[in-house]
Amino acid sequence: MTKLLARFADCVFWLARYVERANSLARVLDVNQTYSYDAKGGRNWEVVLRLYTDEEEFKQLYEQISPENVLAFYITDVRNPSSIRSCIRWARENARTIRPLISTEMWTHLNVLYEHLKGIDPSEITPQSLSEFSAGIKEGCQTHVGITRETFYRDEAWAFYLMGQQLERADQTTRLLDVKFQQLLPKAVEAGSALDVSQWHALLRAAAGFHAFRREHPNRTTPEAVAAFLLFNPRFPRSLLCAVNEASEALDNLRREFGLRNGTASQKQLRGLQSRLIDMRIDDVMAQGMHETLDWAQRELMQITSLVRREFCGAE
Repeated sequence: MTKLLARFADCVFWLARYVERANSLARVLDVNQTYSYDAKGGRNWEVVLRLYTDEEEFKQLYEQISPENVLAFYITDVRNPSSIRSCIRWARENARTIRPLISTEMWTHLNVLYEHLKGIDPSEITPQSLSEFSAGIKEGCQTHVGITRETFYRDEAWAFYLMGQQLERADQTTRLLDVKFQQLLPKAVEAGSALDVSQWHALLRAAAGFHAFRREHPNRTTPEAVAAFLLFNPRFPRSLLCAVNEASEALDNLRREFGLRNGTASQKQLRGLQSRLIDMRIDDVMAQGMHETLDWAQRELMQITSLVRREFCGAE
C-alpha cells in the first residue's frame, strides 16, 4: 500500500464490520421476539443460535436455551465475541487505533454508544424490554453510519470502510434468509394465510426491507418474491447483490482512483460472485436449493474477506 498503513486499513475494515454486525443482530433479536414462533406457539430462540452457528459456544456458557439466556448471550455477554456489546467494544478499539484518521464526531459517538452498553445490566434486558433496547441500538448504529458518511475523508480509508460494511451486510443477509427461509416455509401454516404472510413480512422487517418490498410487490407476498428481493434486487441497500455491487465498486476505486496495485485476486473473486448473482434467477435457486445457494454465497464472501485482508493488510 502507498499512503494508508496496512494495519490501519485492517482496522477501518473491521470497524465498519463490527458496527454493521451489531445493527443486524439487534434487528434479528427484535424481530424474533415479535414474530417467530415454534410448533407449540412459543417464541423460538434456538433459531437465532442456528443463524449464527453459535450452538456449541452457547452450551458452554449456559445450561438451557431460554429467552433471558439467549438475550444475555447476544447483547451483554463479553464472553461472546459477537455479542452487541463485544461488537461495539471492538469497533471502538479499532477506531482508537485509527484515531488520527477519523473525525472527532465519529470517535465521540462510538464512545457514547459503548459507555451506554457498558452500563446495561443483563437483568435489564427482558423480552418485554427488548424492542425498546433494539430500537436504541439500531438508532445508535445508524447514527454512526450517518456521521461517518458526513465526516469521513474520502481517501483509501473510506474505501476500506465501505468494503467492510458491505461484505458484512451481504453475509448477514444470507444468514438471515437461510435460517428464516427454512423456518417459515409453510408447514402447519397454510400458504398465503394471514399468519404466513405476516411471517414473511417479519423477515423483510428484519432486513429493513418491508416498505421497499411493498413498492416492488404491492399486491402479493410469496416466499419466492421475498427471497428474490433480498438476493437480487440491485436497488435495495441490504440485498446480497446490492451489497456485493457496493463492495466491488469500493475495491475498484482502491485500484483505479488511488493506484493501489494490490488486490488482483480479491477483485477477480468479487467480480466472479457479482457476475454469478447478476445471471442467477430465483427459479434456479429454488431448483438448486436455497440452503445450498446461500451456503455457496457465504463461502464466497469468506474467501473474498480472506483475500482482501491478505492482499491489502498482510493478514493470514
